[in-house]
Amino acid sequence: MTAIPLAELPEDIAAQVDELGAKQVNLYRCLAHAPDLLRAWIDFAWALRGNSATSRQLRELMILRTATLHHSPYEWHQHRRMAAEAGVTDNEIAELEMWRTSKVFGPETRAALAFTDAIVSGNVPEHVNDELDAHFDLAQRVELTVTAAFYSMVPRVLDALGVPIEDDQVAAQS
Repeated sequence: MTAIPLAELPEDIAAQVDELGAKQVNLYRCLAHAPDLLRAWIDFAWALRGNSATSRQLRELMILRTATLHHSPYEWHQHRRMAAEAGVTDNEIAELEMWRTSKVFGPETRAALAFTDAIVSGNVPEHVNDELDAHFDLAQRVELTVTAAFYSMVPRVLDALGVPIEDDQVAAQS
């Protein structure tokens, strides 16, 4: 597959990314070919990371779970660092693939991870929704839904555009 070439971010978007304390990652550099879309993407993605009714830690666990289920090394490596910064422990990350049998996660996290798995599969059974209802209010449910759905879309975009993992991350893997 031919990757979309990396482009420089328009000045205003580069300034926005800097203001957020973020990096000009390759995903942004691919999306820079469509600046209006990139602006909307950044605004939306950062709204999911900002002041929310659910914990950033929980949302990052959900994002890592979507990366695992979608076999997305780019998404995993971007959010592995963010998860650690949000307070996700190395033990939680190590246990994420086998979360159903792990003793590391409490009932709230387990409900969110079951919901994530269901969203990725394309079918959310009633019992999964019931368990989510037992732990989260409506605003939180919306946030968790949009988090799992958005970060299920991200690997598809990464794959379709052929977005390469940043060189610093490739070096860190060796």
